[in-house]
Amino acid sequence: QVQLVESGGGLVPPGGSLRLSCAASGTIFGIKSMGWYRQAPGKQRDLVAAVTSGGSTNYADSVKGRATISRDNAKTMVYLQMNSLNPEDTAVYYCNFEAWYHNFWGQGTQVTVSS
Repeated sequence: QVQLVESGGGLVPPGGSLRLSCAASGTIFGIKSMGWYRQAPGKQRDLVAAVTSGGSTNYADSVKGRATISRDNAKTMVYLQMNSLNPEDTAVYYCNFEAWYHNFWGQGTQVTVSS
């Protein structure tokens, strides 16, 4: 089965930036959307940003203006650029490829915003 692997997380100071990447180990057919979710301790997993197969994007209100989601044309990579990070952005970030027949998830990458 195709796997998703995230990279780019780590410790970032408040006000800093980071770029998360997610790579699929193979081709996933029938993709409806590709996105990033995050889960902070004790909280539910929430959508951060998503891009549909047609290229439309959607962002959580909390990251609008600070985040940019992008993908490659082959739909094997999805990226999340986040700027002006604050401690409330601290969470495990998961990438997601939603196909019509299955929801693919990465294992998650920790992002910690702290001085």
